[in-house]
Amino acid sequence: MSAGSRRKSRELAMQMLFQAEMGKQSPDHVRATFWKSVDATEPEVRGFAEDLFRSAIANQEKIDELISANSRHWRLERMPAVDRNLLRMAVGEMIGFKATPFPIVINEALEIARRYAAPESINFLNGILDAIAHGLLPK
Repeated sequence: MSAGSRRKSRELAMQMLFQAEMGKQSPDHVRATFWKSVDATEPEVRGFAEDLFRSAIANQEKIDELISANSRHWRLERMPAVDRNLLRMAVGEMIGFKATPFPIVINEALEIARRYAAPESINFLNGILDAIAHGLLPK
């Protein structure tokens, strides 16, 4: 799969997480409705997006604990929803897809943030993801 296709998958996974949280919808309901409104006909794009979404949902408690522990002055519920779900998607990839190097996950998340998040969020997201990545590295 090309780098552009993987980024599209990451964007879609973040959007699915956002939809689940903002609409207070179950993951099954999001999967049932999300693809009706999105033009993602490439099976590999959809497949990787689904895999990232599943990883983030399955590990959400651990992911939220990692985010909270590494964002000392920000409570998770006070973060902008886009930032929070972008972090969940990226940390879900770090946990569920260990073959992808952490610097690539972080860089991709920051590129997506440049499109969806506020400009001042970039350094914030980078710091949290970098700290989480260092904590997840084998010691």
